[in-house]
Amino acid sequence: MAFSPNGGGSRGRGRFQYGGALSEINVTPFVDVLLVLLVIFMLTAHVMESGIEVDVPATKTTKDTTKDLPVVTIAKEGDIYLGDKTININDLAPQVLSRYGKTAMVYVRCDKEVPFEIFAQVVAELGAAKIGVNVVTKPEDTTTRRKR
Repeated sequence: MAFSPNGGGSRGRGRFQYGGALSEINVTPFVDVLLVLLVIFMLTAHVMESGIEVDVPATKTTKDTTKDLPVVTIAKEGDIYLGDKTININDLAPQVLSRYGKTAMVYVRCDKEVPFEIFAQVVAELGAAKIGVNVVTKPEDTTTRRKR
């Protein structure tokens, strides 16, 4: 004697033979897509952090700002960048004015190893063109600060 799961009656053929519809979700395609996205993220995450390495000096007070301004960077070797492209100091002010307008202001990031003369020349060049300069610094670590 055989037992039938639907009580011996015939309710149709195929998928609905043993009762209602299947309520299970096939998650295999979803997991495949997530794994592909994870691999893409892992491969591209280090690219997003690339940039010009600059160790800015530490100061007692720093002001957090949310202004979105162009950045002029002076690297340790003395190279000057507008954004992420190298630029000649003589072309700096005209490029800032042409790209960002007459009321332009810029952030200046300068490595602490750069001689002051190079920093002063960049600030003077920007100041002569009536471009406002904001200097980028990092907060001073008070736990390792020298006693005076």
